[in-house]
Amino acid sequence: MIYVIMGPTCSGKTEVANYLIDKLNCDAINFDAFQIYKDMDIGTAKISKNDPHYSRYHLLDIREPNETFSVMEYQTLCRAELDKLKDKDVVLVGGTGLYVRAALYDYVFKFEENVDNSDLESLTNEELWSLLKELDVEESKKIHQNNRKRLIRAVSLIRSSGVNKTEMLKEQKHQLIYKDVRFIFICPDREKLYQSINTRVEQMFKDGLVDEVKSLADKYQLSLTATQGIGYKEVIQLLNNEVSKKECIELIQKRTRNYAKRQVTFFKNQFKFELFASKEAAIKGLSEE
Repeated sequence: MIYVIMGPTCSGKTEVANYLIDKLNCDAINFDAFQIYKDMDIGTAKISKNDPHYSRYHLLDIREPNETFSVMEYQTLCRAELDKLKDKDVVLVGGTGLYVRAALYDYVFKFEENVDNSDLESLTNEELWSLLKELDVEESKKIHQNNRKRLIRAVSLIRSSGVNKTEMLKEQKHQLIYKDVRFIFICPDREKLYQSINTRVEQMFKDGLVDEVKSLADKYQLSLTATQGIGYKEVIQLLNNEVSKKECIELIQKRTRNYAKRQVTFFKNQFKFELFASKEAAIKGLSEE
């Protein structure tokens, strides 16, 4: 059985995954887009290396922060791990819905030719969005005008593959390619979730988030992918004296709450799941089986 533990940030996914690791004596595979990076620990709420469960996790700390990483790469690596663990129970846990969708479903990436897209860097976000709208109006509706990384990626994909994402998705059946998959969706009450997020962000600063980002900046030339992590780009602004510490904390809290809202929407619309209102409820439900 493949158990997919999903939910918004700060919902208790890791605790539920660890419970299943112990109960089933199985391994877990991470599907968080930023926990794949080494040395990005506090800001991603990654399981501690001192935790006895850490050694049972796959696809944690597999990339340097100066390297980019894509959904297609994740799909390949996750499926390879699932092949290694076949005939055993396995837990997938994380908050990047597109990663688990690409790994478990018939999500096909078109062959991409090497195309020079350097001209896109000179375009404003508004110009990028307008260009995408011309190429794929449906996809442009899904991407915010200020999400520069996704805009560039969407336009680049069309240029290199010769087909837009909307057409690509129409060719797929959107079916699971694995048998025996259970989606466990932890979705706390919004008010409780937001309070947990606010508290976690404050604790991250107490745990040394600023020092972590300083160390990363000194050690690496952070990739565009890595710097998109909430908490990291804001602390970089703090280090550049663009915001105060109070403003930085409030900005991270606000963006994390907004991100959690988007996660909930994605999971609700993309998967058939068993719903639990808390990590405690999920563990109780799983323990009674």
